[in-house]
Amino acid sequence: MLTGPSATGINDQTVRMVIRTSVGGSSVRLRFSNAYGTTPLVVGQVEVADQVSGPAVAPGSQRPVTFGGQGTVTIPVGQEIVSDPVALSVGPLQNLVVSMFVPQATGPTSWHFEAETTSYVSVPGNWAAEPGGGAYQTEIPSWFYLDGVDVTRHSLRGTIVAFGDSITDGPHSTIDGNDTWPDWLARRVVPLGYAVLNEGIGGNEILNDLPFSGASALHRFMRDAVDQLGATDVIFLQGINDIASANTTGPRVSLGQLEAGIEQIIAEAHAGGLKILGGTLTPFKGSAYYTTAGEVERAALNKWITTSGTFDGVVNFAKAVADPSDPLRLNPIYDTGGGHLHPNDLGYKAMADSINLNLIALRSGTYVSPRAGLRRQVSWPAGACLI
Repeated sequence: MLTGPSATGINDQTVRMVIRTSVGGSSVRLRFSNAYGTTPLVVGQVEVADQVSGPAVAPGSQRPVTFGGQGTVTIPVGQEIVSDPVALSVGPLQNLVVSMFVPQATGPTSWHFEAETTSYVSVPGNWAAEPGGGAYQTEIPSWFYLDGVDVTRHSLRGTIVAFGDSITDGPHSTIDGNDTWPDWLARRVVPLGYAVLNEGIGGNEILNDLPFSGASALHRFMRDAVDQLGATDVIFLQGINDIASANTTGPRVSLGQLEAGIEQIIAEAHAGGLKILGGTLTPFKGSAYYTTAGEVERAALNKWITTSGTFDGVVNFAKAVADPSDPLRLNPIYDTGGGHLHPNDLGYKAMADSINLNLIALRSGTYVSPRAGLRRQVSWPAGACLI
């Protein structure tokens, strides 16, 4: 998902982005967005291929991507476009490379700033169909305009949406290592027939829209969770930024406001027939955002998450990564380089391992939302990748 505008643009260059699918399948569709652009986006050519290493792709695996049968497309300001299906055999947990040639100046781009995956920007020219990586001289850990990938798989049982802020997005995980907690969860559930979709945005808040971290959870939940192809389950982990912002720049956000916002999100999930699990907020003592008042609010929100019965189930992420000798802090083995707020690779793995898969709708047939009484089929023809 894309979070907001970048400060600079692309002009007569090709961007080569590496994405990792969760499930495998027989074809893909690519989604591109100009949600935050200030001018129409002209896309000159798009290719998708298997990655060899870095910006190099496997010769013979490259496939042209079309839009309504055309190789070029213009995306209006604020709009999204979905490609035609592209016949491409995709394995589970496989890296694909999407190459996009942009022939003219874009102005500020719609992007995902901290993708934790290296993208490659070329010297001037159209290098989309070039299998080698020599033209791609600039590396950046961000995605541009690419908003999602759908993978066709007829036996898929459903898609789990990991919805949250930076702790779901995965900063301080190893670049190109695929070590966020949604990545680790995918390793667990893909063999069971589930896809995983990472809808984490760094800095995102439940209640407030922000220039850099995009629409609030309240304003993006339908787009990023309920409307996602094949979605059946949501794991929701958010709220620490609302608390932290109050500690540093804004007025105190009350527990009641956070609870009301989360209840609205849960209602939207149930109205769409999705099961939604609540994740407890992980410790942040020692971080730049920590205050005693903030910790009191985190503890109160976690108590509400675990005891109110509002969610369909609870994932105790806080317990999974807390320091046993000081539960207000991250366990030191999970805190390397994370500023006492974001776990490292091992911490993200511990989070994924703490998810009780019995809470997920791990069955074929139909999931019945307990409150909305709505039904959503959990045998879907397509799923989403980690993007």
